[in-house]
Amino acid sequence: MQQVKAVVARERGRPVEVVTINVPDPGPGEAVVKVQTCGVCHTDLHYREGGINDDFPFLLGHEAAGVVEAVGPDVTGVAPGDFVVLNWRAVCGECRACKRGDLHYCFNTHNATQRMTLEDGTELSPALGIGAFAEKTLVAAGQCTKVDASARPAAVGLLGCGVMAGIGAAINTGAVTRGKSVAVIGCGGVGVAAVAGSALVGASPIIAVDIDAKKLQTAKKMGATHTVDSSLVDPVEEIKRICGDYYTGADGADVVIEAVGRPETWKQAFYARDLAGTLVMVGVPTPDMKVPDLPLIDVFGRGGALKSSWYGDCLPTRDFPMLVDLYLQGRLDLDTFVSEEIGIGDVEAAFEKMHHAPENGQSVLRSVVVL
Repeated sequence: MQQVKAVVARERGRPVEVVTINVPDPGPGEAVVKVQTCGVCHTDLHYREGGINDDFPFLLGHEAAGVVEAVGPDVTGVAPGDFVVLNWRAVCGECRACKRGDLHYCFNTHNATQRMTLEDGTELSPALGIGAFAEKTLVAAGQCTKVDASARPAAVGLLGCGVMAGIGAAINTGAVTRGKSVAVIGCGGVGVAAVAGSALVGASPIIAVDIDAKKLQTAKKMGATHTVDSSLVDPVEEIKRICGDYYTGADGADVVIEAVGRPETWKQAFYARDLAGTLVMVGVPTPDMKVPDLPLIDVFGRGGALKSSWYGDCLPTRDFPMLVDLYLQGRLDLDTFVSEEIGIGDVEAAFEKMHHAPENGQSVLRSVVVL
């Protein structure tokens, strides 16, 4: 067992604390990872606010990169010294989804069996089974995805959640390709990643929608061909107009990605689709939110598909190394997602910045903790 510094949320809505935790030696199927970087994701704030569940205390952090320090018995996929990006989809290989070949929908993803604890022995609940706002963390070995060690940890670690969610929502869930039009509603980290993924595969036009001018500027930098300030114009009508200018007869975008997670924006995405178009919801709603009241004839009459994107429908062993290679080739700008590098004691301040960014005139994609 080792003792390390880590960021813990003890109670709902209370500021996080940097405390000493106990990290067990790895058992069968487990690995201890020396964390180098970890992004501050909105999901971690959800955990702190009790929006995920009430299994306090939480060990926060999950968008991480680091180096494997030790592995347990029978671990063969990674070894000490490997540079890895942590993931929360360690596929089991045995569930119904895995056996039918849909590993990206694994119903029984693995986490470490042992629990990390506070100094007094209180068991911690690691965020998304990872808990990486820590100098070291214990995970299932399958949660470690080996990638090129020459990559910048602060950038590629973000593939562990938000950036992969956005890119995957476009490429995997939405099946975006060249010749298709795309609109992305909500240009935070996930939405901008969806823009980047759409640009990567040659979609056009790529329409970014938000109420924050700085976020729209970033979306433009990452490949958006058009930007729409939805506080000034009706985004549905503007998306229809732009797509109609590109493709004769188009009445919306082929794929609309909703990256906010609110009923109002979901409804906008529904009506901004072309006939037989696809809506991809990757924004995370709160448990109290409901699907908007829609005429059933509109659901039937517009055709197409209404999809949810879980982790960008990614398979980490397939997607992470590929995207890291594209980053190293200069074809995928992951550095832009790193708004700032901070210390382990700055997580609470990063939460406040995230929460109040719009009113302060700030636009933060990701604050990244460097350990």
